[in-house]
Amino acid sequence: MKRDERRQAIMDMLVGARAVDLDDLAERFAVSKMTIHRDLDDLEQAGLLRKVRGGATIEAGTQFESDFRIRALQDGEAKDRMARAALDLVEPGMTVMINDGSMAALLGAALADKRPLTIITNNAAVIDRLKGETGITLIALGGVFSPKFNAFFGMVTETALSRLRADLAFISAPALTGLQAFHMDDAVVRAKRAMMAAAGRSCLLVNHQRFGRSALHVLADLTEFDTIITDDTPAPEERAALDRAGIRLTIARN
Repeated sequence: MKRDERRQAIMDMLVGARAVDLDDLAERFAVSKMTIHRDLDDLEQAGLLRKVRGGATIEAGTQFESDFRIRALQDGEAKDRMARAALDLVEPGMTVMINDGSMAALLGAALADKRPLTIITNNAAVIDRLKGETGITLIALGGVFSPKFNAFFGMVTETALSRLRADLAFISAPALTGLQAFHMDDAVVRAKRAMMAAAGRSCLLVNHQRFGRSALHVLADLTEFDTIITDDTPAPEERAALDRAGIRLTIARN
C-alpha cells in the first residue's frame, strides 16, 4: 500500500472509531512503528488528528478540533435530529445567523424549507448550498478563509457582523462543561460572539458527547443562550449542574 493510501485508510478508521492504536496500525499495514509515527505526525501537522500516547484521535482537545471534512462525516443521525429541533425555532420572514461547523452546515441546508428567510453566515458550506435558492436572501460574510473550519473569520467578518441585526443566531460549540461553552480557536470565538451580540435570540447546538469537556477559550456562559439543543441526555453530573442553575435543555429525539 502506498503512503497516501495508508494515510487515507488511517483517517477512514478514525472517522469510525475516533481513536487508533499505533501498534495495531503497524501490524495492520505491515510497516514499522516509526513509519506509522511519521504518518501520524504528518496528519497531525495537517490538522486532521491529534496524537496521544500510543496512538491518535480525532476527539477534540483543549487546543484541537478535527478538520471540517472529518466532522462532516460523523454523527449524521444526531445532527439530523438537532437540525429538525432547531428548525422549530424558525419562522418565515426571519433573519437568521448561522455560524461555522458541520452541524450548522446541515441546518443551513434545511433552512430553505422555511423560506422566505434572510440568512447571514460565514459558513462556506451554507453559502454553497443556499446561493441561488429562491426565497432566500443570502448575506455571505467575508474575511480570512479557514480550510480547517470551512468558514471565514477575522476583522472583516466581525466588522460586518457589527453592522447587522438578526432575529436568531445558531451557535455551535465543541466543548461544554459546568455552565460554560468553550472553543479552542480565538478567531472562531470572536465570530461566534459577534453573532450572539447581533441577534435578538441565540440558540446553542451541542452534541451530548461534548459535555464534560473544555477547550482553551471560554465561548460563553450557558445563561447567554435562550435555547440549548442537544441530541441526547448528557452524563448525570453534567445534567445535574444544569438543573441546579435552572438551565433547560431541548433533547432532540427521533
